[in-house]
Amino acid sequence: MKRNIWYIGVVVSAFFLVVGNLRAQGSPENSSRELQIWTGGGHGINGSTSDTGVWNLGLRYGLILTSPHGPGFLKGQLEYAFDVVPAWAIVQKTNTAYGGGVNPFAFKWILSQPKKVKPFFEIEGGTLFTNKEVPERTSQINFTTSGALGMHILGEKHNWSAEVRFMHISNAGMTTPNPGINTIQVRIGWGIFRK
Repeated sequence: MKRNIWYIGVVVSAFFLVVGNLRAQGSPENSSRELQIWTGGGHGINGSTSDTGVWNLGLRYGLILTSPHGPGFLKGQLEYAFDVVPAWAIVQKTNTAYGGGVNPFAFKWILSQPKKVKPFFEIEGGTLFTNKEVPERTSQINFTTSGALGMHILGEKHNWSAEVRFMHISNAGMTTPNPGINTIQVRIGWGIFRK
């Protein structure tokens, strides 16, 4: 456990060293990248895994692919992002599983209005590797799919984000049974948009 905490500390410290040396923008407009550190947690919502709790911590690198476009209130920008998730904890009935993973694709639509708060919606997919089987008696390798609604709260140089996320964790039928875990999570992040 001490080794895991040390590892997480090194990853987070490296992120802040890199972010400290970048010229930040306050908004996604006229920016080409997003860098963010985030954490989230939630609870299972149905079936045999409804008493499962989850927590994770991640780092995001995003590329803003478009300038603002679209009709009316849907006018916005498309972002592709890659997340490294070095810390996962899944609290189950009989044990707690720890792990890490990557989310190789996330697509986020960031609305252009209003100016200081930027609503967004996102879809994301990735993998999760744990030291114990998740759900119990299934697999240590899982896939994650999720969708989120949230907002960036813009500052002069940095921004905060807050979102509600539905996430499904499943081994995609590699083992039987495969009950999966459906969760509702709250995630907060701190980051920058930059040129």
